[in-house]
Amino acid sequence: MTRLHHVEIWLDGEPDDWGDWAWLLGRCGLTLESSWPEGQSWAAGDTSLVLTGSPNLARVPHDRRRPDMNHIALGVGERTVVDAIVRDATAHGWTPLYADRYPHAGGAEHYACWLESTTGFKVEVVADD
Repeated sequence: MTRLHHVEIWLDGEPDDWGDWAWLLGRCGLTLESSWPEGQSWAAGDTSLVLTGSPNLARVPHDRRRPDMNHIALGVGERTVVDAIVRDATAHGWTPLYADRYPHAGGAEHYACWLESTTGFKVEVVADD
């Protein structure tokens, strides 16, 4: 069976600049697995999310609507976890998206919030129930 081993996201700056990501990944239940001067690896079970400083900062800023990765979705278990994350997101550098349709912007049976970082990355936080 095929499984997702890891996803690597290249970000601006260095790990000390990624407090918004550290907050969100920690709240979503990932744990910091390892770190090095240019990056970090966060784990959830046997899948990792790697944050690395981009060597190509001369390119145009990230735009999730351009052909590229649109967003990642993280399952967090209960709806109360999603609610707590969206409630605290703005204090940690994340802007809630689709607030007028929260928590069902993805449909009546889909309980989630979508957040955008200050650099334009979108993360969907999904309840499993």
